[in-house]
Amino acid sequence: MKQLLNRTKGDKIIWGVVLMLSFIGVLAVYSSASFLAYRKHKTTGFFLNKQIMVLGLGFLIIYLVHNINYAKFAKVAVFAYLASLPLLIWTLFFGTSYNDGARWITIPGINLTFQTSDLAKLALFMFLARIMSIKQPVIKDLKKGFIPVLLPMLATCALIAPANLSTALMLGTTCAIVFYIGRVRVRHLLGLAGFGLIAITLLFVFSKVFHVGRVNTWMHRIESFTGGKGKDDAQKDGYQVLQAKIAIANGGFKGVGPGNSTQRNFLPHADSDFIYAIIIEEYGLLGGTILIVLYLLFLWRSILIFRRCPYAFGAFLAVALSVALVFQAMLNMAVNVHLMPVTGITLPMISMGGSSIWFTSVAIGIVLSVSKYVDEMEGGKDGAPKKTRAPRETKTEEIEPVEEAGPSKIFIKAGKKGTAGSIEPAI
Repeated sequence: MKQLLNRTKGDKIIWGVVLMLSFIGVLAVYSSASFLAYRKHKTTGFFLNKQIMVLGLGFLIIYLVHNINYAKFAKVAVFAYLASLPLLIWTLFFGTSYNDGARWITIPGINLTFQTSDLAKLALFMFLARIMSIKQPVIKDLKKGFIPVLLPMLATCALIAPANLSTALMLGTTCAIVFYIGRVRVRHLLGLAGFGLIAITLLFVFSKVFHVGRVNTWMHRIESFTGGKGKDDAQKDGYQVLQAKIAIANGGFKGVGPGNSTQRNFLPHADSDFIYAIIIEEYGLLGGTILIVLYLLFLWRSILIFRRCPYAFGAFLAVALSVALVFQAMLNMAVNVHLMPVTGITLPMISMGGSSIWFTSVAIGIVLSVSKYVDEMEGGKDGAPKKTRAPRETKTEEIEPVEEAGPSKIFIKAGKKGTAGSIEPAI
């Protein structure tokens, strides 16, 4: 164990946050899985053991990935992104469907299903980090800088949207945040927002006119959110929102205590989409606030990694993956407290899952890989005292290319003051 701890590098606070989130997730899944256990003719202990095994494998993934030099992901990003596109197309037409949406692919032989959008999100952010690091000198130029980083995002979102509009919107919004951090012009981002509204309207009209897609599900969720009720509302999203509100009201400030939830027997997705409502019921407003703080702490530590990393690829990689994870968590919580319409977005490292937790673990491992490199660079592998770094400046006009991009040196190094536009050569 001591040797394992010595080999565990990276931000210790992030390690602690992930461990605490996983512990909370185990308790919440064990408490909220009673309805699922009844429906599947299993026991809650079965799902507890399953969640522990999934998280155990997730921590192994984090450990293995964080030991990989993050610069290697620059090459992996290209292959992962190119592989994600045909997988999304296959899922769209031949994937396993649920609630009129094809989101899953079943792996033959082992009968394991996974959402291709989880792989696509991870691949996209890795690919965007690579492109944005290369395009930093011209990122404010529409044709040379913004469009090359925009097209991959549009392709992925367009393939996800027909079956999973909420995930596509979340992905597009997260990319816009990353673009802003990457110094894309605000007017270009406003144009992207306008284009997104037009695209969503056209998708809605097309689905309504030709009776394809999930337009009825989208309309019902909007009506449910705005207070409209259908004849079979008790079997749809309005029922879930009502039960979630009751759970939150029961929780009060301190909660009813671990394992004492009553609404877990009424919420159809208490172990996944609405697990945050169960956490508030059992641990109260205090427990719900602590969970929010943990996610924000993860984001804050990732931003510090972003600011300390002298190379653009590592900086963008850490901040993009962390923003995506925390933004997903905040959307899930917003749905649970009825600040947004119902979506199929889960709570990272908390909701019961399999492949979704493993893909999240890969993202966390990559963030820790960047952190590990920054620590070694500042303090040295031998544990020497850390060097004091000057405040990071991000003026684009001070970034100058050192040499032409070749097969092995594809990145641009910063000038004298700015360091945000460079990463080390890929290994």
